[in-house]
Amino acid sequence: MTNNTQQARRRFLKGLGVAGAVAAAPMAAPALASSMRSDGVKWDKTVDIAIIGSGFAGLAAGIEAKRQGANNVTIFEKMPVFGGNSAINGGLYAAPATPMQKEKGVQDSVERMVADQMKAGRGIADEGLLRHVAEHAMEGLQLAIDAGAEFHPYLQQLGGHSVPRTYQTSVSCGAGITQPLLKQARKEGVETINRIKFDGFVLDKDGKVEGIKLKRGYYFGEEDSGTEFFVRATRGVIMATGGFAQNVNLRMAQDPTLTAEVGCTNAKGATGEGMFEMFRLGAIPVHMAHIQSGPWASPDEGGFGYVSNYSIFNFPHSIAINRMTGERFMNEIADRKTRADAELNCRDAEGKPLPPIMVTSWEHAKQHPNAKKVLKYGVGWKFDTLEALAKHFDVPLKPLQAQIEQYNQYVKSGVDEQFGKNMGKAKGKYIQAPFSVVRLWPKVHYCQGGVQITKEAKVLDSFTGKPIPNLFAAGEVTGGVHGVSRLGSCSIPECVVMGMTASRSIMQA
Repeated sequence: MTNNTQQARRRFLKGLGVAGAVAAAPMAAPALASSMRSDGVKWDKTVDIAIIGSGFAGLAAGIEAKRQGANNVTIFEKMPVFGGNSAINGGLYAAPATPMQKEKGVQDSVERMVADQMKAGRGIADEGLLRHVAEHAMEGLQLAIDAGAEFHPYLQQLGGHSVPRTYQTSVSCGAGITQPLLKQARKEGVETINRIKFDGFVLDKDGKVEGIKLKRGYYFGEEDSGTEFFVRATRGVIMATGGFAQNVNLRMAQDPTLTAEVGCTNAKGATGEGMFEMFRLGAIPVHMAHIQSGPWASPDEGGFGYVSNYSIFNFPHSIAINRMTGERFMNEIADRKTRADAELNCRDAEGKPLPPIMVTSWEHAKQHPNAKKVLKYGVGWKFDTLEALAKHFDVPLKPLQAQIEQYNQYVKSGVDEQFGKNMGKAKGKYIQAPFSVVRLWPKVHYCQGGVQITKEAKVLDSFTGKPIPNLFAAGEVTGGVHGVSRLGSCSIPECVVMGMTASRSIMQA
């Protein structure tokens, strides 16, 4: 790679606004180190495959690499604990034509799942990648189950999905998958090292990725911590470093409304420096401006919290109410962007945010394991009468009464005449006392943007249009897969399947 080429790439990034975002990055987003030549490098360690990141994608990649015959595989994690952002997500996994769907009489297919995702993607999702993930989603789910992951004995129908196809871990969070996968990876012989930060690529004389530069003994937030550590990867490097939702300056560069005042469900380490370093090599930035907010989040708790999974479970048989009008304002199981935008439009008379409420019958709400927790920790409320509910949230009572009566007619008829909500999961579940209520307000949750990859998980070069030699990526660090809006429960299958795919591609080369 010539100096002229490197300068051209820097100008290319600057033109996209990426360089400026990096320069202005807050303390949570460390300054980037540039990649370097391997001439004169003293390698501290040599492996077949180096994996950066220990979330769903990294762990699946590690397991599959060993099963494909790799001798030395190491997962490097910059944070003090393994699992990354994956460990604190909702633990929701969508797959078509699964055993539980067959058991419950749900008709589904790869084609149907892809069609749902393409619709949510607003015409710019990558159909080829979505199809690849859907075709292997059951295989990825089986990987997790075989490793020891346990799931609730029911399926959920999340927003934008035309049928119930979503499994959820029995602990209702991603750790129910990452912990079994971590244990299985170690059992397979994968080495795992934490507090070791990726600090750049090491390239051979032809510009091929030969290895990586790291900081060992690194403490997140202390950018001067750690000592240089060089790892040679003879077969390749898999980047599984996740998204950039915690990099406030970068997300504001894409959407100025996503300030530090906007909550975020992601782990603190989701800052994007691994993605930036791939851009420096020439990787193609795709869909950086599409940043998704979760419409199931609560303004009354930090991070993902208890309300998120509670809301996801209850939306199909609940109503979302605008507190100014006492009426519904959206299809409660529309895709995430549709709902998040609708919630952000809920304002008081002065135009200030007025978080809407989700009203559920306690009889049905209590079936979710988080129901008692939202009450215990003061992020949810229970009311014996509609009058008490309306008074507490200053909602006009008569319109609210009329809305509930109207909605209950939809439950009875099976047709939502207001917003076209699929009432299949609401059958027989009327809104009646006692009531359970939570407040809703979107939080930054997922970055659709990242580096462009092929179906083989190869990272494409923006200058040649060909894969960057020995460089692979999987999970949220990649971009263009989901388009404008990602459907809930589709990130875990993407991460697991593409992690497995990356290792297969490396070992089959």
